[in-house]
Amino acid sequence: MGWINNAKADAATNAAREAYAQGRRVLTFKIIEANVTSRSTGLMTGVGEQIEAIEAQGWDLANMAAAEGKALSGDRTALVCLFRRRG
Repeated sequence: MGWINNAKADAATNAAREAYAQGRRVLTFKIIEANVTSRSTGLMTGVGEQIEAIEAQGWDLANMAAAEGKALSGDRTALVCLFRRRG
């Protein structure tokens, strides 16, 4: 995993840890894939790492929605993920 994906996973960990400490029951997190070729089938770089980072903090992925857009950095897929606190 590259340094950008590491930084994204760290940000996901911090957000999940903070929400958990606040006693939140639901966490909504936006993940933007790192892959520049979103038109092809394949691995969504960095996405799994961020989901795993959040789940390691006591959350379970409950739902996900995807949207594609073109930003300054090119075509990207954004995933809006709804996590629910375990227990």
